[in-house]
Amino acid sequence: MPNEAIPPKTAFVFAGGGSFGAIQVGMLRSLARRGITADMVVGSSVGALNGAYYAGDPTVDGVDRLATIWRGLRRSDVFPLSLRTMLGFLYRRDFLIKSDALYQLVERHLAYRNLEEATVPIHIVTTDILSGGTVVLSKGSAARAIIASAAIPAAFAPVRCNDFYLADGAVSSNTPVKIAVARGARRLIVLPTGYASALHEPPVGAVANALHALTLLIARQLVSDLESLGDDIAFLVVPPLCPLVGSPYDFSQTSTLIERAAKSTDAWISKGGLERPRALAQLSIHKHANQDRLP
Repeated sequence: MPNEAIPPKTAFVFAGGGSFGAIQVGMLRSLARRGITADMVVGSSVGALNGAYYAGDPTVDGVDRLATIWRGLRRSDVFPLSLRTMLGFLYRRDFLIKSDALYQLVERHLAYRNLEEATVPIHIVTTDILSGGTVVLSKGSAARAIIASAAIPAAFAPVRCNDFYLADGAVSSNTPVKIAVARGARRLIVLPTGYASALHEPPVGAVANALHALTLLIARQLVSDLESLGDDIAFLVVPPLCPLVGSPYDFSQTSTLIERAAKSTDAWISKGGLERPRALAQLSIHKHANQDRLP
């Protein structure tokens, strides 16, 4: 009997994007309900959080539980700002917010303690803030790895791990497609968060503006990284929501983002999106100047 060809390894690649990470949950729901799975997961920033939860329970029920967690999130669960924290930042600390609340959230809900215990192999991308190099975590404390990958410089304290001081993976590897390829993936399904393309003015607040700028950087870098991949790599980009308003610092529209993303991904799949690899048109930087309200 002739040997059957071994299918190429598929990676789900999760980008960063603050509260827009809710969009990835809707995408996952659509993919999971169609039985579309991954052989590995790679995530950066908020994508590390979503990727780690998915890797622990890559089922429809698991994604539904992740959606429930997201719907219960408030800004204070992730960014617990107060006058005291502001004064501490100005006079004593090198960072604005402690990551204790986010750490406790991850510890409370994640189904495993160490990355190597995940159902699907998970690789979390962080940045060494001393060298600017990328550090990929595949073993050890899952909560520490997630917190490190989501530690926006100046907003959160870097996380000490071995000989590194680790911070947000988006600094060095916005959408870590090359990390997935380096670990053997030959088919990538990329889940971007997108960016607010229908704003009439910048978001209010320093953190909101910083996160908005980061999502723009991620969108541009994603296109560059994908275009640089060899012809032997097949990639599929789940279309981000467009148009999109709001701020990646705002958690009030989580349910709407999840539902819109699920419907958008359903429509993309129904129109043959999974049969059109290496399509990048939906990722171009643009704006909707006359978009006043979204459903």
